[in-house]
Amino acid sequence: MYFTEEHELFRKSLQEFLQKEVVPHIEEWEKTGTIERFIWEKFGEMGYFGLNSPEEYGGLDLDIFYTIIFLEELQKINSGGFAAAMWAHAYLAMTHINKEGDHRIKEEYLTPSIAGEKIGCLCITEPFGGSDVAGMKTTAVKKGDKYIINGSKTFITNGVYADYLVVAAKTNPELGNKGMSIFVLDRDMKGISATKLNKLGWRASDTAELAFTDVEVPAENLMGEEGKGFPYIMQHFALERLIMGVNAHARAEHALDYALSYMADRTAFGKSIDKFQALRHKVADIASEVEMCKEFNYSIAKRLNEGEYVVKEASMSKLMSTKIADQAIYDCLQFLGGYGYMEDYPLARMLRDSRLGPIGGGTSEILREIIAKMIIDKKEYKPAAK
Repeated sequence: MYFTEEHELFRKSLQEFLQKEVVPHIEEWEKTGTIERFIWEKFGEMGYFGLNSPEEYGGLDLDIFYTIIFLEELQKINSGGFAAAMWAHAYLAMTHINKEGDHRIKEEYLTPSIAGEKIGCLCITEPFGGSDVAGMKTTAVKKGDKYIINGSKTFITNGVYADYLVVAAKTNPELGNKGMSIFVLDRDMKGISATKLNKLGWRASDTAELAFTDVEVPAENLMGEEGKGFPYIMQHFALERLIMGVNAHARAEHALDYALSYMADRTAFGKSIDKFQALRHKVADIASEVEMCKEFNYSIAKRLNEGEYVVKEASMSKLMSTKIADQAIYDCLQFLGGYGYMEDYPLARMLRDSRLGPIGGGTSEILREIIAKMIIDKKEYKPAAK
């Protein structure tokens, strides 16, 4: 229903690429928290960063199910941090460059991003803001042909090593969320500093707290219209939340596959442990819930691909898929007994990496309120006006 023969060939070639080019380096990157630059260029050479980007700028302009495959397979190499670095570049930073950037910006940032020559990050969350995007304090004050940006951002994936930063800031603070705008900044602009954060999971990716002190940004680096930043951000949240939902069902499926393989080999009381009813029934529950998430996510992806604004469904996807994945991975770790708790086995890392699912990209608590507003208060969220 969703995947063609071409999709499956793409999946197979991506799996082979990841096993050959990425997996041998994962342990080192998990230890150092630094993903070496060569792999970005290899992803670029293979076209993986341009799956949903226009051909004019070097992209492939393919349907969304190539993106779904890209996300799913990244979850199966057991490094949530590496996966996050790749998709945050391709689907957070690059999405804004593609949708709001003018031709010059796209040539300067999108084309090298697709080629893996430039790395991007998206800077929205603030130290005291969290999911309260409208309450951000970072300002961009117009002075002649420049904007002067002051403020801070935190929990920014790729924030330490990115070459450019897509930054949301208030151009008219007195207007609240109607006074927010989006800019693209070069890493080497004076006044930008980054501090690397030490995280529970996602350890391969660099996550930063960023400070902006009197950063002078050319006015031409404003993306889209001044004051439209908030609807731009909201418009892309549907895709971001679906990405988080897809990541969740894929890592839960991967955890279950690993656990089943382990259970088939592990014996106790004269038989493999996958023959014990208590464990078999738990497997049945996990598999059923993960399959429901997967099917729901595919249907949302199809609707998004057809131009529907699926913010309610994508919010539901992230809320439920991340919750189910956390429980599934917790239970899969239990299947391994003491070995599940050992770092030599993959479930310990999976458990840590998965825990960010209900937090990043809008917490589960915020999502419940958004969903409640749509269902109870009949609130309608609409895409930004063209």
